Amino acid sequence: MFTRRVAVVGTGYVGLTTGACLASLGHQVVCADIDTAKVERLRRGVVDIVEPGLSELVTEQVSAGRLSFVVGASSAVAAHTDGLDAEVVFLCLPTPMGVGGVADLRAVEAVIEETRELLAPGTVVVNKSTVPVGTAARTAELLDRADVSVVSNPEFLREGSAVHDFLNPDRIVVGCDAAEAAERVAALYARLGAPTVLTDAASAELMKYAANCFLAMKLSYVNAMAELCERVGADIGDVTEGIGYDRRIGQAFLSPGPGWGGSCLPKDTHALLQVADAADFEFRLLRATIDTNTRQRQRVVDKVRLAVTGKRTGSLTRVRLGLLGLTFKAGTDDLRDSPALAIAALLRQAGADLVGYDPALVADPGNPDKVVRDEVEGVPLVADPLEAAQGAEAVVVLTEWPVFRTLDWTAMAGVMKQPVVIDTRNLVDPATLRRAGLTGIGIGRRDASHPSVVNLSSADS
Repeated sequence: MFTRRVAVVGTGYVGLTTGACLASLGHQVVCADIDTAKVERLRRGVVDIVEPGLSELVTEQVSAGRLSFVVGASSAVAAHTDGLDAEVVFLCLPTPMGVGGVADLRAVEAVIEETRELLAPGTVVVNKSTVPVGTAARTAELLDRADVSVVSNPEFLREGSAVHDFLNPDRIVVGCDAAEAAERVAALYARLGAPTVLTDAASAELMKYAANCFLAMKLSYVNAMAELCERVGADIGDVTEGIGYDRRIGQAFLSPGPGWGGSCLPKDTHALLQVADAADFEFRLLRATIDTNTRQRQRVVDKVRLAVTGKRTGSLTRVRLGLLGLTFKAGTDDLRDSPALAIAALLRQAGADLVGYDPALVADPGNPDKVVRDEVEGVPLVADPLEAAQGAEAVVVLTEWPVFRTLDWTAMAGVMKQPVVIDTRNLVDPATLRRAGLTGIGIGRRDASHPSVVNLSSADS
């Protein structure tokens, strides 16, 4: 495998993971960011992102001399450590959801404008960010460089396991009409031995949306099935175990919860709707997926009302609730489009007094640079789950942090006003809660010894 000189623009979890992992594969990598203080921290091996294994990999590759950090895209493109220009430039920039669900490409376009005249002839520019179909063509148009190729190489990384996913991919997707450029990008990953899909840029761009939207549909489907389980007296855990053994379905993404969120699925589902609308295609299935997800948040609030007041429409005014978990999933400190925060907002609107705890949002003795906040979106934060439970009329488990399974639930029960736990992730063993004297209410569970199954359609209103 040939060693390539690679520039990575953007050091979010995609960019930093891409840079560190490509360096670990033997390439010479320069990562760029516009945040001078962040670049300085990265040079010292301080990684702000909570991502297992990433900090260690960055430190290792910096020490090995294969990974470095600079301020500004132009510096990364034109000032490689060996004095030669970058051969491959990865754009790993934020593409947040803009007005009407359209991806906001201003960051991508700004970097293209900044580096357009600096790219050496023969450079390959790679769109790694999730971007709308047609972005590769738009990038080529903005570059206006016949001697520079544009490739779509979407990432399929899960926050919380991004390093593992990068180094153990299910597939590598490379989209470009120029075969030589596509093969050069594919060769960067040769040591991984993964299946490689070489296609056109539009198909590669659509592939990313197709994958994420399919996963969103699967999650919405299992949440709908969980509601049906509650109504007919079935158990969602048994149902998903049974269907998960079917190799056509699989076990992944079959866990019910408070709804899906994060930096990808909400943005990508809305973006694909925009693609469909522009093509005059009514994507009813995808709209239903989004609607089901929105409804799931209200279902959790209904469960809290019923558990605390005995009525689906009971008042939550001045009811103190302890929230366990605010990040959108375990293994990350990412709060973007977190279903936990969406539910917290609904509870707060209903008049509840909230206090939250999340393992990723407390002080870390090993990282003195970590910013610790007193509150997140109106939810006061505490440093210990026992503080969150103090005086609470219910504790609501919203993020699937493994540590919540092994809490001292007896001690938690001892400080609560009412012994009720609404476990939106079905994370904690119901028997553990019962032994602690707590009533556990899950999602789609059937357990005759405690009211974890609630028929909301017939509940007292």
